[in-house]
Amino acid sequence: MSETPEKSETYHSPDEAPETFESGLPGFLGVIDVAISKVEAVMLAVGVLLMATNACINVILRFIFGEGLFFSGEINRILIILITFAGIGYAARHGRHIRMSAIYDVLPVLGRKIMMVIISLFTSLVMFFLVYYSVEYIWGVYSKGRILPALGFPIWWIYIWVPVGLAITGIQYFLTAIKNMTSEDVYLSTGVVDGYADTESEV
Repeated sequence: MSETPEKSETYHSPDEAPETFESGLPGFLGVIDVAISKVEAVMLAVGVLLMATNACINVILRFIFGEGLFFSGEINRILIILITFAGIGYAARHGRHIRMSAIYDVLPVLGRKIMMVIISLFTSLVMFFLVYYSVEYIWGVYSKGRILPALGFPIWWIYIWVPVGLAITGIQYFLTAIKNMTSEDVYLSTGVVDGYADTESEV
């Protein structure tokens, strides 16, 4: 018979999805963390709902009138970019990104903590590096004056979500590094303790 590892009331393992996010960071950092989580949740919820609505309306119009919305494809393109780059921050917050952990798993707690701090800081740096280049790309698109043919919007508008999502992810990894430097346990994010859920059941 196996025992389920003890978990705190606030923090969760990667295999448990909390209903509401509670930051483990103190003071102002915790306020920032929770605020970013709400922005991510709104972006993802609105993006998914709008995409589903757009798809349903387009199917109904095609079925009834034989022709869908001429701008439906462009709307979905905008929403896919929004959902993708809002989603990377959400995945980081809940410890859901793919991890190559063969070496990491065999290390003692202190070794895992040090490695997690290094990984988080390096990933944060990479995210902010990509923010810089994504802003440069958007500036290049803006300079060319291209527009969406159906909607008529400047095309650079739809790429605004790229640096926003990357910046949110970079901040999240930076906060994860701080959390690991100021706590005893090892954290995959500010609210997710490193570990594996016990899924064994007695027969």
